Amino acid sequence: MLEIIKAMILGIIQGITEWLPISSTGHMILFDEFVPMNVTGKFKELFLVVVQLGSIMAVVILFWSKLNPFLRSKSKQEKIDTYSLWFKVAVSSIPAIVAGLFLDKYIDRLYNPITVAVSLIIYGVLFIIIENMKKTERATNISDLSYKMAFIIGLFQALALIPGTSRSGSTIIGALLLGASRSVASEFTFFLAIPIMFGASILKVLKYGLVFSSLEVLILLVGSLVAFIVSVFVIQFLMRFIKKHDFKIFGYYRIVLGILILIYFSCLAR
Repeated sequence: MLEIIKAMILGIIQGITEWLPISSTGHMILFDEFVPMNVTGKFKELFLVVVQLGSIMAVVILFWSKLNPFLRSKSKQEKIDTYSLWFKVAVSSIPAIVAGLFLDKYIDRLYNPITVAVSLIIYGVLFIIIENMKKTERATNISDLSYKMAFIIGLFQALALIPGTSRSGSTIIGALLLGASRSVASEFTFFLAIPIMFGASILKVLKYGLVFSSLEVLILLVGSLVAFIVSVFVIQFLMRFIKKHDFKIFGYYRIVLGILILIYFSCLAR
């Protein structure tokens, strides 16, 4: 029962931090540092990835009409735009897929609090700098994103393999630098998560093997379900928030949290 409660808490953390640009994996690693799950290290690595599928399903459901090209209610042009969106997502996913396949065994070594703290601070500073820059919005609608812009955003997404950077944070920073509006940057990062997280989860499951204990299955289901429910509310909140505010508050949060983590583990090492 205690492990199920931990899975629920991790699901809440995942659901909140997957879409806010503050690093979901980083926060889950930190939580596990203080309240570790009593499971094998291999299963823990699997859980931290697969639990994100719950958050991805929230995107699929909330944006179903925008993502589904087969809806009868859509005009021919709207269907073409939807196919174009998926092609852009595919192009943008290439860098992360390639980097993930070649660097997967090395990335696991970076899953530690210090890496998370440094990444939090660096990206926090970047958010503040970018939001203070004068930018011309060249993409105020998803359809305004070119394939070149999509690929470059994908390069930024590949940086999210480093724990603490935040996948959404990386792609949002890339999109803002390219002239996307905050709403376009946020929506596109939602859509990019679908193939990337499904692919990462499948890869982790294949590496782990298809043999799970009943407790492991329950932990995965509970964590993913909670992440799904929380994500629905967080995505809706974020889309309302960015209509009136910028991303600087998340930058300040990242910096403060990163500094506190460094201080804590510096004191612990003495």
